[in-house]
Amino acid sequence: MNLLVTLIKLYSYVVLLRVILSWFPASAHNQWAQIHRFVYAATEPVLAPIRKLVPPFRVGAVYLDISVMIFFVLLTILQRIL
Repeated sequence: MNLLVTLIKLYSYVVLLRVILSWFPASAHNQWAQIHRFVYAATEPVLAPIRKLVPPFRVGAVYLDISVMIFFVLLTILQRIL
């Protein structure tokens, strides 16, 4: 059970890293491009279904994607169950 909780925490850090990386555009010339691609590939399978249920919505001139916030709420519930 401790291993599962540890893996969940590690994955939550990867999702948090995705949030931080989303603030910086990735390009082929960026030294962080490989990390960027890895983090997005590792988190998209979990965030995409949430985004299908609750798509990003427009707030003024930008779209707000709350899939990460929903993920963390669900993760907190899962941790409390475990």
